[in-house]
Amino acid sequence: MKLAAKLFILLLIVAVAFAVLTLWKARSNEARAEAAYPPEGQMLTVDGIAVHAVVRGAGPDLVLIHGASGSTRDFTFSLMDGLAQSYRVIAFDRPGLGYTDVIDTPTIDRQAALLQNAAAQLGAEKPIVLGQSYGGSVALAWAVNHPETLSALVALSTPSIPWTSDLSTFYKIMSHPVLGPLVAPVLTAWVSNERVTHEVESVFAPQSAPEGYAEHFGPGLTLRRQSLLANAQQRADLLGEIQALSKSYDAITVPTELVHGDADTTVGLEIHSRPLNEQLDIANLTVLRGIGHMPHHVAEDDIIAAVDRAARRAALH
Repeated sequence: MKLAAKLFILLLIVAVAFAVLTLWKARSNEARAEAAYPPEGQMLTVDGIAVHAVVRGAGPDLVLIHGASGSTRDFTFSLMDGLAQSYRVIAFDRPGLGYTDVIDTPTIDRQAALLQNAAAQLGAEKPIVLGQSYGGSVALAWAVNHPETLSALVALSTPSIPWTSDLSTFYKIMSHPVLGPLVAPVLTAWVSNERVTHEVESVFAPQSAPEGYAEHFGPGLTLRRQSLLANAQQRADLLGEIQALSKSYDAITVPTELVHGDADTTVGLEIHSRPLNEQLDIANLTVLRGIGHMPHHVAEDDIIAAVDRAARRAALH
């Protein structure tokens, strides 16, 4: 046998072995993450789809919708307990993230419809709806498409106006129908939780993540193959969905509170919340000086105050 053929066979064996090891390690890491960070709440079945919900407190209904790469754990770290002093707070995992099933065509419109139905199943017929970052875009879709099913809207650090910056290379790869499924197992298997923790820290800039946040958040949940692919597809499709949704913002008729840090480099205040506030007569914008993309952790009192204002404007308090 020629040397070239022997080398080819050897490389093929190594590639197959690496693929088998990677799949095994990916499954093992996913199982370990789910054992360490199980569902914190209850599982609902909504139109045949499993939806994870955490419910705490008593009072007017308040729905929380998390951002990209997140889960209910982003809220249960601290904010949810603070809000539960005055509200019945319902936090949902969005489709493909946390413990909610993946859905076909997971647009912000489709996600809003699913979570609205889930909230109704829990008896929340007209909740205040709060969304952060991508979750705020879902909340906007809820307010546009189902205005009769919410009492008020609170949007934190929310993409709302079409932007011009390009999609990152990472999301281009991960949302590709061929490359994404090939790369996802490699990331699940070989990317460390420490690396995810570092990325989480960068999202908080210029602030730092609160002590204990990464351990509570569960970086291994974000690294599951299903979550990586679902998150990437949703992020890749968001601009087109915002371009369509933004044409209908005049349909928003409920009291609206916008909260945005002026040091947010992930979702810019001047690109999004400032022009949205000018477009919506019913909106009230609170600018948090020196605050980045995660105000619900580093300016929690301001977020609770925004929810309270929304509740008063909706005559719930």
